[in-house]
Amino acid sequence: MLIRLGHSPDPDDAFMFWALASGEIDTRDFEFEHVLKDIQTLNLWALDGRLEVTALSLHAYPFVQDEYVLLPHGASMGSGYGPVVVSRETLSREELRDVEIAVPGRMTTAFLVLRMYLGDFRYREVPFDEILEEVSSGAAAAGLLIHEGQLTYGDAGLAKTVDLGEWWLLETGLPLPLGVNVARRDLGEDTLHELSEVLRESIEVGLANRRRAMSYAKQFGRGLDDDLADRFVGMYVNDFTCDYGDEGRQAVRELLRRAEAIGAYNEPVRVDFVA
Repeated sequence: MLIRLGHSPDPDDAFMFWALASGEIDTRDFEFEHVLKDIQTLNLWALDGRLEVTALSLHAYPFVQDEYVLLPHGASMGSGYGPVVVSRETLSREELRDVEIAVPGRMTTAFLVLRMYLGDFRYREVPFDEILEEVSSGAAAAGLLIHEGQLTYGDAGLAKTVDLGEWWLLETGLPLPLGVNVARRDLGEDTLHELSEVLRESIEVGLANRRRAMSYAKQFGRGLDDDLADRFVGMYVNDFTCDYGDEGRQAVRELLRRAEAIGAYNEPVRVDFVA
């Protein structure tokens, strides 16, 4: 069975799927086609159910919950760190509410959490890899950084205004779930279970062969040096990635509960994981 697997061209996603791409594991009766797109594109594609398995912003999941189910692994989740709002000079929360913020997409979890932090705010959507330049050049007063920008903004002479992962931990005592992996429900329960086992094994084999997996993942670092690429992967490929566990599932439910409370969704959210 052909499984089109959508994920971002980033070191952490590449690390998770190194074992698949390199033929290190038995894929059973599945043939995988890797489809590399930025997360906002994958979010939009999921609205049409385009791919059998895809990375997705957790914020986007309730919009596609009838079509997709959460896989119990593959999460991008950090405890005490996450997307960062930067500016040329540190701004207060009140000052942030008065300026336009460059954001990487309205369906990203980073955008949702910033909305929780600020309430309504002015924003402009900008490709995630252009936000640093938007802020550095003065085209935007502040920017919301995801992916490797969380580590490199200092090199651009920018200041951190807020780390949303740190704020979330102080608010809830929980890690911040950002990205998830989902599979189409129409694959059927038995196929979903077996597919989930293969994808879990890919993550576990990568962690067990970290040096080899990192060698593959670094080519997706978009200019990151080896140390930063390794640090970035370490941030988002962790114990939660192998399995959410009780704490990770609680974090998912809490974030989506708060999202419902601020009117982010028109329908009740249900959180379903592949068994």
